[in-house]
Amino acid sequence: MTTAKIDNVTVTTQASVYFDGKCISHGITFADGTKKSVGVILPATLTFNTGAPEIMEGVGGSCEYLLAGTDVWVKSGEGEKFSVPGNSSFQIRVAAAYHYICHFG
Repeated sequence: MTTAKIDNVTVTTQASVYFDGKCISHGITFADGTKKSVGVILPATLTFNTGAPEIMEGVGGSCEYLLAGTDVWVKSGEGEKFSVPGNSSFQIRVAAAYHYICHFG
């Protein structure tokens, strides 16, 4: 099931803008200190580096991703998730706006 609403969080109102505006996100923090980001990636092929492990949850649109050390692009869409190891990287390819929640840790 796709996450449609997140209650009881603090939202960082200043957007994080990456790759000349191709990726825009807002940070959210839960009462227990858990952090996530909610954003959109516009049509592009981008490379992201990770510190902590991440789970990308698609809440609209679709993407293809390529994890570091692999050579197969994998499709992921609305209601689907994919995991990225910490201290790694992944490429993401988007043909139409891809809306996501990034779960850290």
